Amino acid sequence: MGPQTQEVVIRRAPTLYAIIAMKLLKAALFIGFAIAAYTLSDNDLPYEYRRLLHFLGFRPEWRFFADLATQIGKLTQANVLWTAAGTLAYSLFALVEGVGLMFRVNWAGWLAIGESAFFIPIEIYELVHHRFSLTVLVILGINVAIVWYLLRNRERLFKHH
Repeated sequence: MGPQTQEVVIRRAPTLYAIIAMKLLKAALFIGFAIAAYTLSDNDLPYEYRRLLHFLGFRPEWRFFADLATQIGKLTQANVLWTAAGTLAYSLFALVEGVGLMFRVNWAGWLAIGESAFFIPIEIYELVHHRFSLTVLVILGINVAIVWYLLRNRERLFKHH
């Protein structure tokens, strides 16, 4: 190999592969949610909600489900369409992030760091000022781990142009 050529060695990075899988899974889930919201936007949402509860075997008279039904009844078609559009935009963000990480481009690493770091203060606030949630704690741990891992390993993981 001469002085003009550079050999690009991409090492295996199982943790990076797990982050990529999570980003792509998140993108797929949010795309599915956006499509579902769009297709349901002109339906009778309280009726669809009751059908879903019945299908899942939940009892709609439980307070949580009854309160949620009240909130669903207040939704307008425009609100549902805006929610679908916002969810689709966020899903495309996650998709671009995942694909960029797959190709190990530098900006995708910074994008993943920024996106994960953005949610850390929100999750801490939720844990401290609202009801403790194991789910939020796990998501906080995942985001901290992603930020730490990508910052610590960015030199060896990503191409620098």
